[in-house]
This record gives sequence, structure tokens and C-alpha cells, in this order.
Amino acid sequence: MSEKQTPKTETFEFKAEMKQLLHLIIHSLYTHEEIFLRELISNSSDALNKIRFRMLTDRDVLDADVEQKIDILLNKDSNTLTLTDTGVGMTRDDLMKRIGTVASSGTLDFVNELKNNDGPVDAQMIGQFGVGFYSAFMVADEITVDTRHANADSVGLRWKSDGSGSYTIEETKQAERGTTITLHLKEDKGEFAEDWRIKQIIKKYSNFVDFPVHLEGEEVNTVDALWQKSKSEVKEEELNEFYKFISGDFDDSMGHLHLSLEGKVSFKALLFIPKKAPKGLYQEDFKYGVHLYSSNVFIQDDARNLLPDWARFVKGVVDTEDLPLNVSREVTQNSPVLAKIRQILTGKILGMLKEWSVEDSDRYDNFTREFGMLFKSGLSMDFDNRDQMLELVRFESSAKEAGEYVSLEQYVDRMQPEQKAIYYVLAESRQAAEMNPNLEYFKANDIEVLLMTEPVDAFIAPSIPTYKDHDLKSVETSDLDLKKSKKKKGAPTKKESEGILDRFKKVLGDKVEDVKASDRLVDSAATLVVGKEGMDTQMERMMKMMDENFEGAKKVLEINLTHPLVINLIALRDNDEDGSLVDSAILQVYEGALLSDGSLTSPQEFVKRMTELMVQATGK
Repeated sequence: MSEKQTPKTETFEFKAEMKQLLHLIIHSLYTHEEIFLRELISNSSDALNKIRFRMLTDRDVLDADVEQKIDILLNKDSNTLTLTDTGVGMTRDDLMKRIGTVASSGTLDFVNELKNNDGPVDAQMIGQFGVGFYSAFMVADEITVDTRHANADSVGLRWKSDGSGSYTIEETKQAERGTTITLHLKEDKGEFAEDWRIKQIIKKYSNFVDFPVHLEGEEVNTVDALWQKSKSEVKEEELNEFYKFISGDFDDSMGHLHLSLEGKVSFKALLFIPKKAPKGLYQEDFKYGVHLYSSNVFIQDDARNLLPDWARFVKGVVDTEDLPLNVSREVTQNSPVLAKIRQILTGKILGMLKEWSVEDSDRYDNFTREFGMLFKSGLSMDFDNRDQMLELVRFESSAKEAGEYVSLEQYVDRMQPEQKAIYYVLAESRQAAEMNPNLEYFKANDIEVLLMTEPVDAFIAPSIPTYKDHDLKSVETSDLDLKKSKKKKGAPTKKESEGILDRFKKVLGDKVEDVKASDRLVDSAATLVVGKEGMDTQMERMMKMMDENFEGAKKVLEINLTHPLVINLIALRDNDEDGSLVDSAILQVYEGALLSDGSLTSPQEFVKRMTELMVQATGK
């Protein structure tokens, strides 16, 4: 650094790497210009914390009784913004080392990397240094810093620069302890001399700073940082007010977590689960509701990496001192600190949900109604917590009324003595599930079936092959181990049964994988079930929605040999001269099963054939 001295003012040239760094900060680092104010308030808060800590053991400081606060004044006429704090202040050495010089070797490494790299800026390297003060040059063409240190023998100093090639330092007659930063705003940045704009920025980024922030004499940060208090200090009304403030919700929350943890990673958190699912929850651009802070200073309001995707409905604040207050706050995806916090938070949320499920079933049922579908999606993504989540997922059941839920554990506890599998059916609605002919055997034998009616169930159910040594089986699969019913009076003989099944196979040909006698049907004549290579009807339907060219596998047609229609067809075979009536009836039975299955693609032919059969049935 070269130095030219005059009687009152010293001028210092920035080194080449500092000039490059300034250019980078002003033009490349920050996504939003407004965060310059966050940086300045953060620095002021640090200065206030330092004097507060020092005065715990040493009251021999300048202005020991002055109020610890931050003041912001605006002047639209002169287009300036002035921020003053009553913190520890700075010495000449501070001004030169902390503001005027690249003091960090990490920063020098970063600048050298820039020289050799023509590609994009490596954001991870940016995180190795803290130079937030200079972000103010994004909006100001000149910055003046007036300061006086807390030491009683200190002198007032003024630092000034336009952010290009040099800065000056001179002594002043400042009597008060603290620092005043004056931004001479660029001509097109007049918005930052507007009261409403500054208030907006403070509320967004610095609302929970430890010290009062006054704008034109009015205290702006009026909401307490409740997460910094102990649980016993916080009242329920305060929690409700805080939740509504950070979430924009009008209702109280469903419940909350208040954490204060120290260890390999230390952080405080106050998290809430809303009573109602917010609009747009399942849209890709849905904004996460957890705000990330470092020492009460806002870092990020859409902290996606703090919680798994299935928990994106959670609202609240996480504050950690382990995350440095520097430009790296813009890119935190690869932070090991946040990865550890995420792991802990996820475990705590699951623990709270477990507690609700055991001690407050009504609240947990409400959680399931609002967020159960999103929560279940975590089974296919959050493998670290899958076992815990499996205990917490809920489904409707044939043994419960609509709107009531059961867990897999509850289902297993109610299984019949000889029952080996957990049975489920996939459907678009409870009504559709209950009308599925494949449920008839289970209803008749009082076997509980899980009614999986949410779109995500089609993907989740096949991913749960077993639970507590019990296979999960769809009632629509052909390989169910069902107890054969006793032969009914008037049932067809073996020869008659084989004959009608062969006739079905001949007529249907390659439309089906196979035709079999059914053990699951009680009231219906026929049903389609999944064969060896197929998938559930609901899953197949969703695949077709995603890919119009998707073709599902052929299914197995099961025939209820004791149904009156089938018995009549057996008798009709011998009297149907050309076989056309029997064949038409077989096609109608098959397409009726397709209709019930939601897979009928030619309703016109079905209706035409039905009409012809009715004409024959009603003719003389």
C-alpha cells in the first residue's frame, strides 16, 4: 500500500487484488441490491454486541450509559442514507485492516483464483471471506464512515471512499462512541432514501436483531426473537402472534417445536406446523417457510436445504452462530453445518409427530388430512428416516368410517389369526374402492383392507414390500392366497367349469393374459386382476396420464362360476345353435369388467352389444 501524507488527511491506494475484489462485490456477488442494508445492520449489531460483552467486566468505556441501538436517517433531498450505532467503534488500525485491506489469506486465494478462471464465480470460495460492508457500493457512489472507539483515549476518525482506487482517513472531533455510515446514493438508487422501502427491507432481513433499529425515530424491529428465549419465558399468545407474523396465516398453528441445542453444531429453532395446508403446496415453485438466521441476522427466507421436501409445509426460524455472516449466505446448499441441522430438525419433527400420534390422535388425524399425502411421498425419497415415517403414515380402511385412519401397526394388531398378508386396494376415491368387486371376498370374510385413495399411494404401496414380516398385497393381484369357499349347491361340475372357462379363453383370445375361476368374487360375475407382469389399475391409469403412449400389461379375467349369469351361460352353450349369443355375452362380461376397472376404451360397442342382448332377452 502506497501512502501520501498531508497535514490532516491520509490517502491510501487499494492494492490491485482489493480493486478486483471491490469490482466483484459490486457487480457479481449479490442477487439483490437491497441486502446492503442487512450487511450494515449486521455489522452494527456485531459492534453493539462487542461493547455489551466488554461492559460485563469493564465499565471504563466512553459513553458507558448511552443506549445501545441503531438509528437510520434518510434525506431525499441530498439522496443519502445514514446509519448510526452506539457500538464499540473503530480505531485507525481497525479502519485500515478491517475495511481498507484484504487481510484474509483466503480472500487472496479467492482473488488469485479469479485471475486464472474464466468461468463463473465459485460461490463456495466466496464463503471463505466476509466483506459485506462493500455491498453498499452497489447503491452508493461514495461512502463515509465516522467512528470513535470505546477506549476513553480514542479519537474521532473519518474513512471515505468512492470504491474505485483509494480511500482516505482523517481525524475528526467526534465526541460520541460508535459509528456512523453515510451512503451517498447513486442517482438511480433513490428508492433507498424512501421510508417505506427501508422499513420493508428491515422487516424482511433484520427484524430480529438483538438491538432496537430506529428509522426516523420510529422503532421498526418490534417483534421479539422468541427463538432466543427459553421455553418457560414464552407465552402461548406470543407464539401465536409470532407464527402469524412469519407465516402470514390468520389461524394459530397446529403445533410447534422450540429448540436450543449445543454440541457439534449449535442452533436455536422455532418451527410451526400450520392447521391448514397452504395454497400451492404441491406446486414446484412453492416457497419453503423456514427462515435461516445467523446471530439474529436474516440470511435466507426459502431455506430449502434445512428440511426434506416432505416437510416443506413447516414454517419458522432457524438461527445458528456456526454459519458465518458473509456472502456465502446466498449459497448454502453444500454447507455441512446446515446438513447436520437438517438431520437434527427432521428427527425432532418426526419425534413430535410420533408424540401426537400416541397422545393426541385428533390432532394427528388433522395432520394426516392436511399433509398426509405429502408426508407419505417422503417414503420414496427420505431413506434415512423411512422406518420412522413408515410408523407414522396413515390410510383409510374398510374397518373404519370415512375420514378415520389406521396405521400399519394397528392393522397388523387386528389381523385374523391365519392371515399372512396386509391387503390394500388402490382407487380414486373411497367410494370407488368400496365398489371394487375385488373386495367382495374380504368383506364376506371380515378381512380388513387398506383403502389407498391418494395419488401418491400408487407409487408408495409397491415400495413397501413388507411390514413386520407381513407382505403388502393388492387385492387386485392374481396370486392371492385366498381360502377356497365351500362348493355351493347348484354349482357347476368340474367338467362344466372347465368348459365355460375354455369358451371364455377362446372368445377373448389375446385380450387377456388368462381366464381363471375366482375365489374372491361373491356378488359380481367377473373381475380383472393383475397378472404376472402387470400393475395395479390406479398405477396404470397414472402412468397413462403421464405418457399417452403407455400400454399396460394384459390382465387376468376371473370368473365367478357360481354367479347366476355364468351358470346360465353354461346351460346356454348346449342350446345356442351358432354360439353367437354365448360369445356376445362373454364379450359383454369382459367389457363390463373393463368398465368397472375404468379401462373400457370402446363404450359405443359395449352399449350397442348390450342393446342387442336386451332385445334378444325381451323378444318372444
